[in-house]
Amino acid sequence: MGSIKRQQALIRLIVYITLTLGSIIMVIPFVWMIVTSFKPLDEIHTYPPSFIIHNPTVKAYINLFRLIPMARYFFNSIFVASAITLSQLFLCSLAGYAFAKHRFFGRDKIFLLLLGSMMIPWQINLIPGFVIVKKFGWLNSFQGLIIPAMSSAFGIFLIRQFIMAIPDDLIDAARIDGCSEFTIYRIVILPLIKPALAALAIFSFMAQWNNFVWPLVIIYSSKMRTIPLALSVLNGQFGENFAMVMAGAVVATLPVLTVFIAFQKYFIKGITLTGLKA
Repeated sequence: MGSIKRQQALIRLIVYITLTLGSIIMVIPFVWMIVTSFKPLDEIHTYPPSFIIHNPTVKAYINLFRLIPMARYFFNSIFVASAITLSQLFLCSLAGYAFAKHRFFGRDKIFLLLLGSMMIPWQINLIPGFVIVKKFGWLNSFQGLIIPAMSSAFGIFLIRQFIMAIPDDLIDAARIDGCSEFTIYRIVILPLIKPALAALAIFSFMAQWNNFVWPLVIIYSSKMRTIPLALSVLNGQFGENFAMVMAGAVVATLPVLTVFIAFQKYFIKGITLTGLKA
């Protein structure tokens, strides 16, 4: 019995050490990015490189907002990512509720077709999506950035799996009380799926905030650029100024980090519980 406990303790210790080392390896680039953004150029090019800042400066951040319209790019990304996230929360939760709790002709086949669409590489939809957006006159516009991503198969699947575990008795009781389907969705379903909504919000916001290819395809004016496009331009025009490039990367990371910290509890709970749904 004692040997089994010692073996389990040893395995647990090895797991903890491995996870700790993995965490350190993943955090080092992030710390290096922050440190470099506050270094003067002469310290950045010193060898061997060091995490210690001898003469910290915020000049890189000042130049970042002075030399390029970073505030405009920041607004564009915040607006697009927030609009898409809110629309996905609404539309995916509605569709997930329908697939989970309503019976209609071809429901399961439609849902399988929806799941199948998740297996199609996104590159295949790039040219058809561009053609459609061009025909609607949405090139170089917020409509072209937002409308094609207002819903997602993954979001519907995630919410549907969570709603499947909600007892039908709650919905039937609301119907007996005279509630409409939308009222049931609003006062019964939504309060119970907050963890799943938080998980979807983080996934959606991060995906759209980091989206580079689609804005690159349909955006051609500088005032409509998003943060990923801005970082690409920044690296091209000021690539020799590593502090400024790292400052741009730090600014681009802050909103995603803030959203994750704010919804971390619900995110973990949502992923855990959704994985248990049948």
